Amino acid sequence: MSATIAPVTGGAQRTVRRIIVYTILFALVTIAAIGIAGLLERLLDVGAPLAFGGTTDLALSLAFALIGGPLAAVLWWVVWRRLADESERSSLAWGLYLTAMYTVSLIVSTAALVGTASSLIRGLWLPGDFATGVVWALVWVWHRWMWRHRVKRPTRLATVPAVAGSVYGLVVAVGGAIDALGGLLDTAILGASQQSIAGSPWWVAPLGSLIWVVVGGAIWWWHWFRDGAVHLTTGLAAVALVGVGVLGAGAVMLGGLGTAIFVALRLAFDPGDSATQVLGPLGTALAAASVGALVWAYHRRVAARRSDDTRRASGLVMSALGLAAAATGIGVILNAALAALVSPLAASDTRTVLLGGISALVVGGPVWWLSWKPTRRVESTEIGYTGRRVYLIAVFGVSAIVALIALLVVGYRLFEFFLEPATGASLVDRIRAPFGLLVATALVFGYHFAVWRHDRSVIAAEGLTPARRIGRVILVTAGDGEALGKAVEAATRASVTVWRSAAEPDGGPDAAALAAALEGVTARRVLVLAGPGDRIEVVPLAQ
Repeated sequence: MSATIAPVTGGAQRTVRRIIVYTILFALVTIAAIGIAGLLERLLDVGAPLAFGGTTDLALSLAFALIGGPLAAVLWWVVWRRLADESERSSLAWGLYLTAMYTVSLIVSTAALVGTASSLIRGLWLPGDFATGVVWALVWVWHRWMWRHRVKRPTRLATVPAVAGSVYGLVVAVGGAIDALGGLLDTAILGASQQSIAGSPWWVAPLGSLIWVVVGGAIWWWHWFRDGAVHLTTGLAAVALVGVGVLGAGAVMLGGLGTAIFVALRLAFDPGDSATQVLGPLGTALAAASVGALVWAYHRRVAARRSDDTRRASGLVMSALGLAAAATGIGVILNAALAALVSPLAASDTRTVLLGGISALVVGGPVWWLSWKPTRRVESTEIGYTGRRVYLIAVFGVSAIVALIALLVVGYRLFEFFLEPATGASLVDRIRAPFGLLVATALVFGYHFAVWRHDRSVIAAEGLTPARRIGRVILVTAGDGEALGKAVEAATRASVTVWRSAAEPDGGPDAAALAAALEGVTARRVLVLAGPGDRIEVVPLAQ
């Protein structure tokens, strides 16, 4: 059997050697890129002497380029030759290096080139940014070629660059869209004269932001569709989808919506400041709400088509987001109410605080209600869902910690008042902010702890067990490991590690037969031997 398992990737010595080699290669490539960019900047800045900035900077660029560059090339050549070995391509260090350098070069080149384009719109030429962008763009192209290489591409962490690129592109595009649309809305609301910056026309800033939208959207589209990140079912892809596409976009949407409601309430009930001051954040808020809603709706539909765990996780993160906003609103409202009790003729700042709390509650309350649905009857299958129990424990655990901190602050303020009462501030003024936070988090803790206790009693009464019967599957096959791994993951909801056997590739067993062979198997770790031919052997491993 040992002859059919893929070669071992190496012992401790090989692992340490790989870590050192790839760390040095990362440093040398970075050093060489900085040096070449510095020399290119001097060539592009035709109006300045070659040694502008001093001979020290020129000497540093020469050293980085002429010493670091050849060393990086030699070390890369050695590494590239070693990658003919399967064990080298399957090492974690190779995948980590390629992912890190790919992501860093993409971020640096994008920021520098877009910064150059934005400066040109304002009539400025920045050769340093352009040189940095060009050099790092070449580094990115080089590492993308290695990542997509037919033979020597990494077999571990092979999909991470696609996920990282799609997340970065999405963040850049969303940020640029909010800035561009917010600038246009501010111009429409406040007038072009209010949006002019240092004598520049009002359209300069939105146009610069639009460049970020185009570049970020292109990066996202390329990695999301062209590189197939939209179809990935790995754990990292699910985390990126739910954490960035659903939770992050939802936070942007709710933050913009809450700010817009706050501005509307201030216009109606808090006329102390001028209309221009009150309307200042409205354009950006409306832009954030609109762009965030579009991104959130798209990724929520994508999550709905994924596994049941991903779909439920997207609902739970929105529930947590709405809960946080609603609890914050309750605490702020209580804070403002206590301030009004101390001073019945509430000052403008107290009224502003009250309106902020109402805005947060108006936005967060419905989101939590629609996501959590506290009045519906929960099915036994959902009660037994591990993600629901983790969510409940996390919510009441975090709320308990926050409540404990708030209680300590309240106690501190009480002792401070009784020990030194002649400081001018009343007792209510001292404790109203932490007391409001204490009450809000205590309510959150009490409700979710009660739900958790109820779920535990249902699980004990009905004998519910987690749906995941197997924790991890180690699949050994010479066939299509990717397809078989997806079939095993769909059937068991377990994490799957595919080991390539050294046997000649064959058709291997059918995916449906492989999933059927795992029916009824319960173990933390299971070894599955698929092949040769239709042979399937399932071996539950000891703890």
